Amino acid sequence: MPAACDDYMPIHKFQVGQTVFLSPSLSRNVPGGEYTVTKRLPEREGQFEYCVKRANEPHERVAIEDQLSAAP
Repeated sequence: MPAACDDYMPIHKFQVGQTVFLSPSLSRNVPGGEYTVTKRLPEREGQFEYCVKRANEPHERVAIEDQLSAAP
């Protein structure tokens, strides 16, 4: 029996340890570029969030899935 539409469960697009590109955001002072996903966070307002870290920065940032794209 096929699953009902109500049974749809969204899944994270990116995995922990994956290299991703973060779109820059001048209004939030977020530099774009290459980041590594350090943690997957729950869905919020219809989108998953992720903790990402840039190699040359000591801190992590939180990014929504729409701000990220997979590295080639």
